[in-house]
Amino acid sequence: MNVFKTTWTANGALALTIAIGQVGQAQAYELSSSAEGAINADLLAVHGWMDSRKNYDGREGGSNWREGFIKYGVSGYQGVGESGTFYGGLNWVSSATWGDGDAGGNSDGSERSTTLEDAYLGWRSADLFPALGKDGLDFSLGRQVVQLGKGFIINDDGLNLGRGPADGALNRGGAYYLAARHAFDRTAVVRIGGQEGLHGTAAWLKSDNRAQAETELAATTIDYASDAGNVGLTWVHGLDVNREWADGFLQQRDGMNVYSVRGESDAGIENANFALEHAWQSKDSGTENAWYVEAGYTFKEAPWDPSLTYRYTRYSEEWDSLFSGLNSADLGTWLQGEVAANYAGPYARNNDVHHLALTASPMEQLTLGALFFDFSTLKSSDTLNRDGRELDLYAQWAVNDNIVITPLLGFYKPERSENDGGTQVDGNGTNMYAQLVLAAFF
Repeated sequence: MNVFKTTWTANGALALTIAIGQVGQAQAYELSSSAEGAINADLLAVHGWMDSRKNYDGREGGSNWREGFIKYGVSGYQGVGESGTFYGGLNWVSSATWGDGDAGGNSDGSERSTTLEDAYLGWRSADLFPALGKDGLDFSLGRQVVQLGKGFIINDDGLNLGRGPADGALNRGGAYYLAARHAFDRTAVVRIGGQEGLHGTAAWLKSDNRAQAETELAATTIDYASDAGNVGLTWVHGLDVNREWADGFLQQRDGMNVYSVRGESDAGIENANFALEHAWQSKDSGTENAWYVEAGYTFKEAPWDPSLTYRYTRYSEEWDSLFSGLNSADLGTWLQGEVAANYAGPYARNNDVHHLALTASPMEQLTLGALFFDFSTLKSSDTLNRDGRELDLYAQWAVNDNIVITPLLGFYKPERSENDGGTQVDGNGTNMYAQLVLAAFF
């Protein structure tokens, strides 16, 4: 049954949720500990209220909905003297969507699910191999999140469609925007050399996500990190897809090769940062490419430490975004535009994006941000025209060590409406999108 249509471009997720998850694990409640190890209880709860004045799935009017999930379980580690350290985790996720469902029609508000999320075991070498450095050999396997490089090609398995598409056949359980689930179903990962100097990763990844056609792939990265900056290479090879869930576009992942080169440096300029990545895909339909260049500067002498970043990204007409996603606590990484990337399009194919980001911190616990995006469709003769602009204003407030509140207000203005080759229903006027996300971790 070929049910997945590649016009579904959203990949809902909230960068802050990922960051909270990482912080939450670091601050997990300690159940027991010793000089060599510890067992922790992990708990992350996230709830969001969303409202969009306009829709992008053919429904007139707007949508008002809520999403939430709770991730809970245990994690820990145990040292074995000079033989290294074993570690692992076992977590479940319970998720739901209420109300109208999201503005892109990816959920309908009836989603409820509890599933296993993390189930992995690993071993780190400690000082067993001095030439590789501290924990210079790290092997893990099981159900876990895997990110390669800067997340431009592989960040996680974070696409969380609900019951909207394909008569519910792709439903992953709710919380589409919050992206309750990120783990690959089966993995085997070897990391060599730590994080400094020459180091690399080899991985085998298998998705159980029907919206990703349950893709299986192998990947390798080689990186070199120094005081001058970082450079890296990535190779990804598609091994298989489940053709029951793959259309012609996704079937090309079987045998696909992806190559990329990336770099990051301050170029000797204090408080500056420059980054780029260029990737190529070789598949049955030909060669595709995607790339970005980015420059940023933090004004350390100014009040609130404002930071300004510009990025240009270009995705060719048939580029396959694979498992790209948000790679940090900063909104707007590879899900560009809260409305565009999640509901309206475009998302990482047949478009380019000019992006400006401004952030400032009036106090240690509070970050204010403004994100601007200018989208242009590269080829519109056979596809939807998704030209448009978006401005997102948000705040991230750490109320205390366990609670973070993130309000956001987005303004999205497409060039065209649904009746003129676009996706927005009820005209091409500016859509106002609002959300409030509350996250608690213990």
